[in-house]
Amino acid sequence: MKIADRLKESKKTLFTFEILPPLKGGSFGEIQRTIEPLLEFSPSYINVTCHRADTAYRTNEKGEAERYTAKKRPGSVGVAAAVKFKYNIEVVPHVICAGFTRDETEDALIDYNYLEMNNLLVLRGDKMKSDPVFITEKDGHAHARDLLVQIKNMNRGIYLNSAIENAEPTDFSCGVAGYPEKHADAKSIEQDIMYLKEKVDAGADYIVTQMFFDNSKYFDFVKRCRKAGITVPIIPGVKPIATANQVDVLPELFNLSLPKELEAELRKCKTNNEAKHVGTEWLTMQALELKKANVPAIHIYTFGIPDNVAKVCKAVF
Repeated sequence: MKIADRLKESKKTLFTFEILPPLKGGSFGEIQRTIEPLLEFSPSYINVTCHRADTAYRTNEKGEAERYTAKKRPGSVGVAAAVKFKYNIEVVPHVICAGFTRDETEDALIDYNYLEMNNLLVLRGDKMKSDPVFITEKDGHAHARDLLVQIKNMNRGIYLNSAIENAEPTDFSCGVAGYPEKHADAKSIEQDIMYLKEKVDAGADYIVTQMFFDNSKYFDFVKRCRKAGITVPIIPGVKPIATANQVDVLPELFNLSLPKELEAELRKCKTNNEAKHVGTEWLTMQALELKKANVPAIHIYTFGIPDNVAKVCKAVF
């Protein structure tokens, strides 16, 4: 079933969550250890992230700076397939612009089509840490909107090679990201919502937000979207803080703010366990309020840590 249809038909707030493929050299056991503690809460679907290779610079034997692959999470297609068929759960793979050409994207989409994974989350993706700004891959897409156009063309049987005859149409339904506190590259929240409207007009069926820790940010974002003519479901994306350093790391990495009350409590924490407890209690409070407001779903970013998510789910779902 298409995610957009599931959101519209459900009479209750759904539970969904996101997993990351293991770092290169890891195992599917890492995925199982994240998923299995959460199965009792009947997740409606699971998102599987996609990552470009992360690069850095080092000095070689000649004393010259050289770029190298520092971190890589391959296997998004394989992880998505393994999860779908092992657990019989709908899977939503991420498809990103960053690090991929249009041909590579088309090949990945063909794989997902063969696997009957017809729900996608379409994203621009992040810049490389070594680059000051996002750099478009040669013959790649600069924006999620453009990637959406490619996907919707495939839904009409239009592939990159126009010489292909009688091409089989795909049947993808796509979600996109929204940013309650503005994307880092946008000049204003108004500009950001204008770009979001362009993605919806290009064919996005629903929106999942970046994480936030103040529900008023989400409710205000929804109001702004509706005023701009965006009518698709808007799913709040949230995360339980799990370590003490995330009080500083998360705002810097994701261009978000923490409520003063939450920040004050986290700065009192002397251990990660204390911080995890504070984060779990805070997310439980957030999720209960969101559920009371009849949001279509609550999407939790697990970051591979399921125990705190399970505690929140036990209290909310």
